[in-house]
Amino acid sequence: MLRLDRLVNVLGGYGARLCCAPASREVELRSVVVHDPTDPRPATGDVFLSVGVDSAVEAVRLARSARAAALLVRGSPPLDEHALAEARAGGIAVLLVEPEVSWSQLFGVVYGLVLEGRETEAGRGPTDLFAFADMLAAEVGSAVTIEDQMSRVLAYSGLQQSADPARLETILGRRVPDAMRRLFERKGVFAHLATSDEPLFVGPSPTHGIRGRMVVAVRAGRELLGSIWVECEHPLSDERRIVLGDGARAVALHLLRSRVSADLERQVESDLVIRLLEGTADAPAVISRLGLPRGRFRVIALQAHIAEERHAAVLLAFERATTGFGWSRPGRSALFGNTLYTLLPCDSDVTPARDWLAAIVNVLPRRVTVSAGVGGAAGPTQLPASRQEADESLALRAARPGGALAVVYDESWDEILLQRLRAAASSGRAPARGPVAELTRHDAEHGTRHIATLRAWLESQGDLAVAAGRLGVHPNTVRYRLRKMAEITDLRLDLPEKRLAMIIALAVVQERQP
Repeated sequence: MLRLDRLVNVLGGYGARLCCAPASREVELRSVVVHDPTDPRPATGDVFLSVGVDSAVEAVRLARSARAAALLVRGSPPLDEHALAEARAGGIAVLLVEPEVSWSQLFGVVYGLVLEGRETEAGRGPTDLFAFADMLAAEVGSAVTIEDQMSRVLAYSGLQQSADPARLETILGRRVPDAMRRLFERKGVFAHLATSDEPLFVGPSPTHGIRGRMVVAVRAGRELLGSIWVECEHPLSDERRIVLGDGARAVALHLLRSRVSADLERQVESDLVIRLLEGTADAPAVISRLGLPRGRFRVIALQAHIAEERHAAVLLAFERATTGFGWSRPGRSALFGNTLYTLLPCDSDVTPARDWLAAIVNVLPRRVTVSAGVGGAAGPTQLPASRQEADESLALRAARPGGALAVVYDESWDEILLQRLRAAASSGRAPARGPVAELTRHDAEHGTRHIATLRAWLESQGDLAVAAGRLGVHPNTVRYRLRKMAEITDLRLDLPEKRLAMIIALAVVQERQP
C-alpha cells in the first residue's frame, strides 16, 4: 500500500516540497483524482491534482470536497498562508511543485505510484481488477462484478456470502448467461448504459435467480468500455452511488491503460515477426527477443471475413491471437495487410499448427469465415521461404471453397509447384513453341485430341492399355495418334528429359482438353 511518506519522498526528486502535512505521514493513498472544470459530477480521491486551478485557496477547497488526503499544487514558494491554514484544518498534506514540472509528468508519476507501485494484501498489484473489485465491494458493502461491453466477466470481488444464483452462474461461465442478457435488454439496461453515466437499479427477478443489481457504465469519452455491477436488493445510498461512480472512472483508466499497453506490445511483436518473415541477418537474436524457443517453426497465414467485410474479422483474429502474456501463448503474430501471420514452434508434426488454428476459430464469432495456409518447417533464417509456402497454401485453400480449414504445404507441395508453374506461364515465361504448344494449336485448328492422348500416355508411363482405358478408346487408336503426333512435331518420347519437360508443360496448361 502506498503511504504519504513514500509519495513525498518520490516527488521530492521531481521538485516537489511538502508545505504542510497531517500528524502522521503513514496515511494510505489508494486513488487519484484530477480536477476537471468541465465535469460537474463530484469526484473523490486520495491524491488531488489541481490542474488548471489558479488559486491555492481554491485548490485546497476543491481537495477538501474531494475528501483528498494529499494535494498537489504547482507554483513558487511561499504558499498562501490562508491556503495552508485551510489545509491543516482539513488534514490535507500539501505538496508544492515547481512550475517547470508539467502536469502530464506529475500525473504519470503519481498514477504509477498509487495504482501500480503497491501490492495488495492478497499479493496482487493494484492494476489487478480483482483487487480493485475487492476494494470497491468493501466500500459499497456488496458483491461486485466488473464486465466488458460484451458482458464478459473481467473481475469479481471475493465477497460471495450473499451471492445469488445468477451471480454464481455468471462467474462460473465467465459471462452473463443469455437468459439474463435478454432480461436486462427488455428492462432497458443496455440502452441506459449506452447513453448514461448515472447508476441504475435493476429490480429483483426471482425466476432468473436475481435479487437485484445496481449497475453503472464504464466509459472513456463516448465509448462504452464495460460496466460495474453491485448485487443489492435495494438502490444504493447517495454516498455509495458516488463511490460507485468514482469506481467506474478508475476502472475506465485501468482499461484504457491496459489497451494502450497491449497495443504497444502487439506493435513491437508485429515488427519483430515481420522482420523475420522478410528475412534478417540477426534472426536467432530476434527469435530470442520474442521469447520463442530454439528449433524450427512454421508460418501460418490466416484470413478471416464476415460476409463481404474482410477487415474487421481479421483484426478480431489478430486481437485473439495476441491476447495474453507472451509466455502463455505458443506463437507470435503480425498483421500485414489483410493477412494474419503467426510464427509457431512446430517441426515435422503439423498437429500443433492445426490445434492453434482450431483454438483461434473457437474464440471467434460463428459468423466469421476463416481460411489458412501452413508453411513448411523452417529454421530462423528460412522463415521467408515458409512464409511464401504459407501464402501459396492460403491461395490454394481459397481455390477450394468449402474444403478443410487449412492447406498444409507438406501435404500439397505438388499442387503448389504446379501453381507456381502456372503463374510463370501466365506471365509469358512458358515457351510459345515446342511439342506441347504445337499440338495445342493443332487440336484447336483441326479438332483433334492429341494433347489429351499425350497426357494420358505420359501419366500412364507409356502403358498403351492404361492410356487407352483413360481415353475410352482401343490401344491401337492411341498408337495411331502417337504416329500422327510425330508427324506434326518432334516428340522424342524415348528421351526421359523430353518426357519430363512435356509433363511440366502439360501441367501448366490452364484449360485441359477433355
